[in-house]
Amino acid sequence: MEALLAERGIVRATLAGIPKRDRADVEQAVFIGAWKAIRSGRYRPNPKDPPRDALRKWLHGIAWRQAAKYLDSAWVRRFILDPQPLGLLRGVVGPSLDAQVEARDLLRAIERLEPRHRDILLAVDTPETLASYAAQRGMNPFTAASRLRIARAMLALRIQRWRR
Repeated sequence: MEALLAERGIVRATLAGIPKRDRADVEQAVFIGAWKAIRSGRYRPNPKDPPRDALRKWLHGIAWRQAAKYLDSAWVRRFILDPQPLGLLRGVVGPSLDAQVEARDLLRAIERLEPRHRDILLAVDTPETLASYAAQRGMNPFTAASRLRIARAMLALRIQRWRR
């Protein structure tokens, strides 16, 4: 493997036409393919050639084939760079304007709640469980669940009053 990696320059020179974002992946495919070929006995250099020259020619061939395979892939053939990709979309991207307004109203309603109700509502959104939230605050998990139920009811009441 060390002899293969020592010839990295010839592989990189062969892959110069591949975009930088994918060059390392194709280079990796070259070395993996070469290593598998050596292990399976498919590397049979010409005895007349010097060993290093034979290895360089062989690696160049593998790199050339991997580059051709990359350039012929459907992903590369259909990949189009555009400075304004969102301008190509025909529909609305992201939440609709109504959903954004409703989300802002909901955030305002949460902001107007008492701090204890706001804290428990926002704690539900964290990755920790309600039981761990209760344990951190030294309360019974059932008490935390009850407070969450009350906070949700207060939020619903706040939203109903705002919409009237």
